[in-house]
Amino acid sequence: MNHSLASATTVAHVMYQKYVNGMPLYRQEKDWEQLGFSLSRATMSTWIIRCSQDWLAPVVESLKKELLKRDIIHCDETPVQVLKEPGKSPQTKSYMWLYRTGMDEKPPIVLYDYQPSREGKNAADYLKGFHGFLHSDGYSGYEKVEDVIRCCCWAHIRRYFVDAIPDLKNKDAPKSNAEIGRDYCNQLFEIERTLSDLPPEKRKEERLRLEKPVLEAFWSWLKNLSPMGGSALAKAKTYTLNQKPYMENYLLDGRCSVSNNIAENSIRPFTVGRKNWLFSDTPNGAEASAIVYSLVETAKSNNLNVYTYLNYLLLYMPGLDYKNHPEFMDDIMPWSERVQQECRK
Repeated sequence: MNHSLASATTVAHVMYQKYVNGMPLYRQEKDWEQLGFSLSRATMSTWIIRCSQDWLAPVVESLKKELLKRDIIHCDETPVQVLKEPGKSPQTKSYMWLYRTGMDEKPPIVLYDYQPSREGKNAADYLKGFHGFLHSDGYSGYEKVEDVIRCCCWAHIRRYFVDAIPDLKNKDAPKSNAEIGRDYCNQLFEIERTLSDLPPEKRKEERLRLEKPVLEAFWSWLKNLSPMGGSALAKAKTYTLNQKPYMENYLLDGRCSVSNNIAENSIRPFTVGRKNWLFSDTPNGAEASAIVYSLVETAKSNNLNVYTYLNYLLLYMPGLDYKNHPEFMDDIMPWSERVQQECRK
């Protein structure tokens, strides 16, 4: 950064502490004081935002282009508080969206995208040009993503039935309907565990042979279920029937997943970090967080040392003429041979 004392190693360290270790900038400020340095949280925030905008955003953009070429994408979203969002009160929810690759046997990509709302248009705009399988939860906003095959999550279905199981139940009593619904879901997950090592085509074949009968039995059982109106079991039935058009699409391709757990696991580092730093001050800060989290989680998924990769990008990107030579970006992708040699765990 021109006219700055920031080095690649120092900025990478600040990013690593906040986005991997969950250490807010005010605590890092105290840490630097103990080392004898006066480094304010405002300065560190500026470093993160400027370096993200100037040097890391182009890397994330290249990763996004690769993501949209894939056949399978998992997505999720979670609230984030931004204090100085124009036209909104500090208490209003904004959202961090997550998009990541699935079991396509290619290098994984995990990307975050900050948006001031939860409107489905955000997902539709981000995924413009993608025409494969879209895994998500039951949020209706994803219906705005056009020309995709939606696959919804059996783990969510299972949670609804688990929540409907009575708290006080004699251990000798017959299974409740909620337990029966849960057990149907458990059968699917148990079969999936036995198929995990199969190649995609064989997995598709075995799913049709083993899981299709379970699904047919489940839908027949659910159709005849008559829960009390307003009960947790009634909510489980309603939710499941609403998602039915999307619940068997995972059978169409052996690379698809029975659940969206991979996206929930990928967004968890953000939710854990949010408990420590609580909010973003400005939209620029939230966007910078999305950029850094994208690189952190993609690096983890590609078995890279996160700090080393952040330092690598901040060291080489300022001298990389990627605008005139876009092909240069290939050498700094997390799966490139050079990056794997220098930054692998």
